[in-house]
Amino acid sequence: MANYIPFDRDQSYLLPPDLKEWVPSDDVSHFVIAATERVSLDAFVIAERSGGKPQYHPRLMLALLVYCYANGLFSSRRIERATYRDVGVRFVAANLHPDHDTIATFRRTNKAAFEAAFLEVLLLAQGSGLLRMGAVSIDGTKIDADASKIRSVRYDRARALRTKLAADIAALVSQAETADQTEIDPQAMPAELARREALKAKLDAACARMEAEARAKAAAERPDYEAKRAAYEAKKGRRGRPPKPPSDEPPPDQQSNLTDPDSALMRRSMAHELRQAYNAQAVVCAEGTQLILATNLTASPSDAPSFAPTILGMEQTIGLPRTVLADAGFASGPAVAALAKHGIEPLVAIGRMQPHRPYDFRPPPEPKKARRITEPWRIAMMAKLQTDDAKALYSRRKHTVEPVFGIIKSALGFRRFRLRGLQNVATEWSLIALAYNCRRLNRLQTG
Repeated sequence: MANYIPFDRDQSYLLPPDLKEWVPSDDVSHFVIAATERVSLDAFVIAERSGGKPQYHPRLMLALLVYCYANGLFSSRRIERATYRDVGVRFVAANLHPDHDTIATFRRTNKAAFEAAFLEVLLLAQGSGLLRMGAVSIDGTKIDADASKIRSVRYDRARALRTKLAADIAALVSQAETADQTEIDPQAMPAELARREALKAKLDAACARMEAEARAKAAAERPDYEAKRAAYEAKKGRRGRPPKPPSDEPPPDQQSNLTDPDSALMRRSMAHELRQAYNAQAVVCAEGTQLILATNLTASPSDAPSFAPTILGMEQTIGLPRTVLADAGFASGPAVAALAKHGIEPLVAIGRMQPHRPYDFRPPPEPKKARRITEPWRIAMMAKLQTDDAKALYSRRKHTVEPVFGIIKSALGFRRFRLRGLQNVATEWSLIALAYNCRRLNRLQTG
């Protein structure tokens, strides 16, 4: 006869249990609590109340969000449910249960607190001797926005739809005025009218946004155009075509998303499909810890424009590195010059660094005419990367920054932002980097 351990779900406790005893000693919750307790209350956005129900302590809310993100819980509703069902979450939340609206509001408004906690974690790593500032790797990855690409509209199509919607709205208004004399249901008219007016308002805003961007771009390009025109007019004899002035009108194929206007259509490479996404960038320690040292987020698929600002921004936090390892997407002459001016040695790939593998399952690529490289900085960079020391240093890039994105996307399961708008999404990217660092540093200390 089988022998079973007796159990009784109705058994009550003689004494209240200590939740700390239910959480393993090496669980990341202990590290998260210790790190968030170091964050000054001045870094939080705290609503001043003269009365009413007391609000949750901001350090508790910060620890709750960081711990949940470190364990793959990103939805505010799932986090709320986890405060009842998950022992670790319940321990971090001190047996309290903030509602999902409170969690979402705190996440949206406390970027400064996330950045302060991010710095505190790095200072803890530096103080323990685990973090050494030397070589760093930088890369970007495309993460889906909280918007569908089918909600992106071209400028020419948006103008045509605005005209059509204006005519439809006028027709519905005319029908509503005569609804009493016809068989049309007058109760259905306001809903149809409201839907069309709402869509037209979104299209109006999208067109205004694209037109403002075109004017700003034209204003930025005008000095360069004036210089080219002056040089053209100064020529004698055959001068060729005159330079084309920048246009204040958006191109017909320019697109804007109606759900999240700050996001953009981009893809990982020419072999992948277009997605509505953001370009999330991270600077990772290449000295063995794989900690994220800085983050940046842009709505452009190109990595080069934000290369120098991301690295130089570290001067105000953890300090500048000695060497930066970057792939060909970050190749930029002005950025390399700006980093060198601050005593940083950039090692940037010029073209494809890894040759085609001899036993690759894919057929070899079609031979292409090699691009002629004439820029002095590119020639100097190629010569530097041929040295043994530079090769050994650059080989760290692929096994430092690339695994970080793999852990964030696969182990944590973070593949889509929950917030909308560039500033809000940048806040969430700071939070996910903070959660990753807590996991990583806890593993380094306990493993």
